[in-house]
Amino acid sequence: MQPLRKADPSAIAGYRLLGRLGAGGMGVVYLARSTGGALAALKLIRAEHAADPGFRERFRREARAAERIAGRWVVRVLGADPEAREPWLATEYVPGPSLAEAVGLHGALPEPTVRALGARLAAALAAVHEAGLVHRDVKPGNVLLALDGPRLIDFGIARTAGATALTATDAMIGTPGFLAPEQARVTGSGEVGPAADVFSLGCVLAYALSGERPFGTGAVAAVVYRTVHEEPDLDEVPDTILPLVKACLAKDPDDRPTAAEVREALGRADGPAGDWLPDGLPALIAQRSSRVLDLPVPEPTMLVDDQPPQGPSRRRFLIGGSAAAVAGAGGLTAYLLSRTPSGSAGSGGSTGARLATYTIGVVTDLSGATKADGRAQERGARFAVETLNARADRPFDLALKVIDDGGDPKRAKAAARSLAGLGNLAVVLGPTVAATDIATHDELFLHKIPLVSVVASVPESDLVGQGAARLYFEARTSPDVLVVAFGRWLSEHERRRTAVIEDKAAGRTSWFATKIFKENPPSADDGGVTTAHPLEADSEDVESVVRQALATRPDSLYYAGTSPRRAALCAKALARQGYKGPCGSAEQVLQPEFLSLAGPAAEGWYFGASYVDPERMPAGKQFAAAYRARWKLPATAPFEWYATETYDTVHWIAQALRTAVANKAQDVATAVVNALRQAPYQGISKAYRPDLRNSKEAALKAVFLWQVRGGVPTYLGPFATAAKED
Repeated sequence: MQPLRKADPSAIAGYRLLGRLGAGGMGVVYLARSTGGALAALKLIRAEHAADPGFRERFRREARAAERIAGRWVVRVLGADPEAREPWLATEYVPGPSLAEAVGLHGALPEPTVRALGARLAAALAAVHEAGLVHRDVKPGNVLLALDGPRLIDFGIARTAGATALTATDAMIGTPGFLAPEQARVTGSGEVGPAADVFSLGCVLAYALSGERPFGTGAVAAVVYRTVHEEPDLDEVPDTILPLVKACLAKDPDDRPTAAEVREALGRADGPAGDWLPDGLPALIAQRSSRVLDLPVPEPTMLVDDQPPQGPSRRRFLIGGSAAAVAGAGGLTAYLLSRTPSGSAGSGGSTGARLATYTIGVVTDLSGATKADGRAQERGARFAVETLNARADRPFDLALKVIDDGGDPKRAKAAARSLAGLGNLAVVLGPTVAATDIATHDELFLHKIPLVSVVASVPESDLVGQGAARLYFEARTSPDVLVVAFGRWLSEHERRRTAVIEDKAAGRTSWFATKIFKENPPSADDGGVTTAHPLEADSEDVESVVRQALATRPDSLYYAGTSPRRAALCAKALARQGYKGPCGSAEQVLQPEFLSLAGPAAEGWYFGASYVDPERMPAGKQFAAAYRARWKLPATAPFEWYATETYDTVHWIAQALRTAVANKAQDVATAVVNALRQAPYQGISKAYRPDLRNSKEAALKAVFLWQVRGGVPTYLGPFATAAKED
C-alpha cells in the first residue's frame, strides 16, 4: 500500500481514506474506513472516464452485479454510487495477498490447500450463477486469500447470462491463459455462460497446484491459440485431483461440470475454514493486517464539486481547514513528507507503505533426471525469500519466479527468455546440469541479466561473453577440486598405493582427476604412488579393469568419473574380487542410483562434495529444523542437498540488492552484479564470494567430506578436519 497523495481526498461519502491500494488508467482503489469502523476497498473512477456513457453503464452493472451476490466467499459490497460525478464502489477489505502473489512468493500450493481453495471458489461461482450472472474473469489476481478462506473479487466485466456484452466489436473479454475457448472466439460472445467460469476455475486450480499456467505464457495470440486448440499442461497436477481439473478444462462447455458439482467433488465449502493455508501465508496476512492498524489517519479534506466544468477537463479541488493545512508543515502535507519513498533503502516493513518488489528467477529441473536437486533448489530459495520478507527492517520485498526446465537446454533457454521479460527481475538462479546452465546463461547474457549457479558448474570458456562483461557466478567450488577430499583422507591415514579407475566416458573430468592423483599421489612424502587404469567409454568390461587395478596391490582406490551406474558396477566388482580397502569418488556419483545398484558394496565409500548437511553443523541446526518444519519433511529423511547452499545464495543476492537499492541504482541487475563482485557473504555452509572457483584458498574451504554409513550418505565435515578425525 502507498500513502495518499496531495491530490487525494481524505474522505468520500463518509469513508475515511487511509492509503492507496492501487491505481490505473481508470481510477484509484483506496483503503478506507467506514463510519462504523469497517475497513473497505473503495474504487473511485476518474471523472473523464465516467463521462463516457458506455463506461458509466458498465460501472453501474458492476455495482448491481456485486450487490446481487450473497455468498460467503465473495467480497461484500458496503456501498456504491454509480451516479456520482466520480462514481465509487466500496467492498469489504481483505488484507491477504492475491493467489497470484501467493504463488509468486511461495510457489505451488499443497493439494489440501488447493482443494479448500477450489471448493470455496466453486461455492462463490455457484452463488454468482444462481444470481443469473457470469463473472467472466476468474483468475489468480481476482482471488484474495484470507485466514478463513478465499474471496472472489472484481465483477467489472460480469454480465447477465445471455445478455449482449457492452464492449467494442470483436473485443476479447477475460484474461488470456485463464479464459475459456468460447471467450476467445470473440464473434461468439453470446456463447459465454456459467461454463466459462468453470473453465477459468480449472485453470486457477492447475495454476495453484503447479505454479504454472496450464496453457503456458508468451504472446497473447499464442496463449489463446493453445487454449482453443491444444491440451493443457497438467503434468504437475496430482492424480487424485487430475480428473476433476481435466473435466473443468474440457473444450466443449457442455462437457464441463457445473460450479455446484465442482464444489461437491472437492468437499464442503460452507463449514469452518480451519487451518487451510500453508506455512508462511498466515504470517504474511497477519503482517499486512498489522500494517493497516498502524496507519496514521490523514488530516481531513473533502472532495467537492467547485462549479460546473467550463471545458473538456474536469478537476477536483481539495479544501482543508486553512491554506496551512496544505502548504504548511502540519496535516496531510507533513504526513506525506515524513514518509520514506517505497522501496528506498530506509524503508521498513512497519511504515505501512508498499515496498518495491524485486524478482529472483529460478530455472531448474523439477521433472527430469535431476529433479531432486531442482526441488531442493526451489525449496531453499522459497524459504530464503519467506525469511527475508518477514524481516520488519527490509528495504524491499522479494518475489520468486520458478520455471521447470526438465533438464532440457531448449526449455532452459525458453525459460530464461521468459524471465528476462520481467520488468523487476534482478537475478536468476539455477540450473542443475551443465547443458542447461550454459543455455540459460547465454540467453540471459543477451539481456544483461546475471546468473548464479548453485548446483551446475561449467568452465567460463564455455559461456558467451565472459571476456567482455562477466554476468556469471558459481556459488560452489569447481568439481575439479573435489578430488582433494579423498586424497587428504588417504594421506592422513598413510595410504601409499592408490589405484584410479579412469572412466573415459567422463571425458575431461576423469582425465583431470587422474592427473591430480598421479602428479600429487597421497602420502607422496612417504613414497606414495598412483596407478591409472582406463575404463573405455564404450566398454562395460568393469571386471577386467578392476582386476588390472587390484593386480598392483593398492591400499586405496578412486573412481574418476561421473556415472553413478558405472561407479556402482566398479563397487560391486571390487567386492566380488575381495577388495576391502577404502574407496572414493566425487559428488556426481553420490546419487540414489549408485546406492541402490551397488547395494552393500557402496558401504564405506568416501566422497568429496560441495554441499553440507546442516543438521550435523552447530551453525545449521536451527535452519535445518525450520526448513523441515516449513516443508513438512520427516526427521528420518536425509536432508536435501543444495537446499542450504541455495538458501545462503539468496541471502547473498539480497545483500547485493540492498547495496543496489541504497545506491539508488537505475539498472538494478547491473548493480547486483557489481555488488556480488565486491562483497562476500558468510552463509551457513561457507563463505560465498565471486572468486570461489578461482581462488585456491576459497575453493578448498568449500569442499566437504561424506561417507556412506549404514547405506546412508553421512556428512563428516570440511574435508581438512574431517580427514583427520575419521
